Amino acid sequence: MTRISMRVDGVTYTDDVEPRTLLVHHLREQLGKVGTVVGCDTSNCGACTVHLDGEAVKSCTVLAVQADGSEVTTIEGLAGSDGSPDGALHPVQKAFHELHGLQCGYCTPGMIMAAVDLLGDNPDPSEDEVREGIEGNLCRCTGYQNIVRAVQQAAREMNAGAQA
Repeated sequence: MTRISMRVDGVTYTDDVEPRTLLVHHLREQLGKVGTVVGCDTSNCGACTVHLDGEAVKSCTVLAVQADGSEVTTIEGLAGSDGSPDGALHPVQKAFHELHGLQCGYCTPGMIMAAVDLLGDNPDPSEDEVREGIEGNLCRCTGYQNIVRAVQQAAREMNAGAQA
């Protein structure tokens, strides 16, 4: 066992983990962050996407020991993270809800985390740029149109808030 410490959604956790434990399993099984979904365990689907030190990563490709000393944000920690009142949905979460950017919801946490990362790098993406920015995340239900619309709506809302 290896002792690790990481800050997850604003809370510091210190745990003993097997060196081979994937970050996604540590988050779900030891920390109860079940919003981070296990999709494929092969890094193909992106359902397990989280932010590791501010960058979107597929948590099934990172060992928990590699995240030692890091800051992790999961879908559970995203609400209120943009400075809105505690518990208020992040603009991307809100747009996904309002524009039906989900159906079964399985890909949604990873898709939202990838979209937030995209908007951090490109605050006003074109449709093609949104599609490229989320290309590592698979959705088997929606055909992506409402997802793209939701990301662009969130971008407009975030930009309007930044100008206010």
